[in-house]
Amino acid sequence: MASPVGISNKIVLWWGRFKPDYSRNRILRKLFSELGWTVTDFHPRLSGLGDVEARLRGLPAPDLVWVPCFRQRDLAAAARWAGSRKVPLVFDPLISAYDKQVDERGKWDAGSRRARRFLEWERGLFRRADRIIADTPAHAEYFHGVLGVARDRLAVVYVGAEEARFFPQPYPPESTDAPLEAFFYGSFLPLQGPGVVVEAARLYRGPPVRWTLLGDGPLRRSCEEAARGLANVRFEDWLPYEALPARIGKAQILLGVFGTTPKADRVIPNKVYQALACGRAVVTRQAGAYPQTLATEEESGLVWTRAGDAQGLANQVAALAMNRAVLPALGRAAAETSRRFFSESALRGQLGAALAGLASS
Repeated sequence: MASPVGISNKIVLWWGRFKPDYSRNRILRKLFSELGWTVTDFHPRLSGLGDVEARLRGLPAPDLVWVPCFRQRDLAAAARWAGSRKVPLVFDPLISAYDKQVDERGKWDAGSRRARRFLEWERGLFRRADRIIADTPAHAEYFHGVLGVARDRLAVVYVGAEEARFFPQPYPPESTDAPLEAFFYGSFLPLQGPGVVVEAARLYRGPPVRWTLLGDGPLRRSCEEAARGLANVRFEDWLPYEALPARIGKAQILLGVFGTTPKADRVIPNKVYQALACGRAVVTRQAGAYPQTLATEEESGLVWTRAGDAQGLANQVAALAMNRAVLPALGRAAAETSRRFFSESALRGQLGAALAGLASS
């Protein structure tokens, strides 16, 4: 059972060379405070020797040690120090290093000795935490099936969007003269499938739609090459994070991810959380990462396509463009989906449940 807001009066030590301003960390630190925890930080100079530094500095024992996302390199030292003080340890990896290097990037063949050793290294790390936080149920299944984490040591806390920044935006004024905008933004990674967006724009047949891709990353140049000669496609450079909600608000249709990699089935990207919170319909690939009820709800604000299916994406955008009067209602449904499943209130309950029974006395 989650702790009631504001009565915990315990100390959580965030351990590692992490970025406090990363959105996942910022949201969770806020939720910890709302649950009544005092958040303190320890940033070791060297990840592998963090426990030695903590002992030399006489770091007082907290009620809980939290190693935040992407900080596998800090976990072993944090586990040694927490174990010596009998303090429970929680790890919020967000991604698996093995998944990233082997499954996603193909750095080594999965059957190679190096890949097997890398997998055993990460499995050993995950065993050292008292609880592992997954950002989706599909990621929890991966952590169990591939990394060997017992189900009773797993908890799910969705990523969500920062409500102080991302909240329902006024719908753009209706104008039958101006084309709708289908808006993609991201890091141009294979998981996101930006090439599928460009190909969908090429295949598109319907009322005028402007396809905009914002951001930068490994696939941007190839996408620009593929878009040559397409008058309905344009590219924009990154803009400040603070300006992103207003930019989302200028578009009628938001585009999620369309990649075919296994990881693309396990994650809900930041952009989807943010677009839903801003009250915009999101066209995105079907994925096991979402709550099951959203896969069948007709008015969730989520419009599904198959992974890698450019023609399917083009068809879904065309259907929305031909019935543009439904878009404001879909936007309201999107905001409601965000509120029900991914709001800070929902995440606070998930975090409280994840911590239940862990804090030392």
